[in-house]
Amino acid sequence: MSFSRNKLYGIILTACIAGYTWIYLSCLWGIKGSRSVNMCFIKSITNIPCPSCGSTRSVLALINGRFLESLYLNPMGFLIAIIIFFAPIWIISDMVTKSSSFLMFYSKMERYLKKPAFSIPLILLVIINWIWNIKKGI
Repeated sequence: MSFSRNKLYGIILTACIAGYTWIYLSCLWGIKGSRSVNMCFIKSITNIPCPSCGSTRSVLALINGRFLESLYLNPMGFLIAIIIFFAPIWIISDMVTKSSSFLMFYSKMERYLKKPAFSIPLILLVIINWIWNIKKGI
């Protein structure tokens, strides 16, 4: 699916802002000592964790410098943290310099991920992570 530059940048920035908000709220709830809120639709319906369950806690552990705990909670937390940190900086840089390097990178990654040589191993990693989440009882 191809997006215009402005539409893609708007979607990514909105998603990052939503992520920052969720992390902030999770920090507030953790500070107040209340139980964590289960926002996973799949887990609330089936009582089985999804592949991304534990990602928020993983990012929070990363923020607090607990790298091994973050990796244990959900390795996807590292990818999420990288994206929500670097994507806005890259997009704002593109907007200031009036370039489209993020869009070009996104398009190239989209083409690679459509190839079975890349997509199948990534899908297998997600499935392995899902099985691991179920075994851990996240």
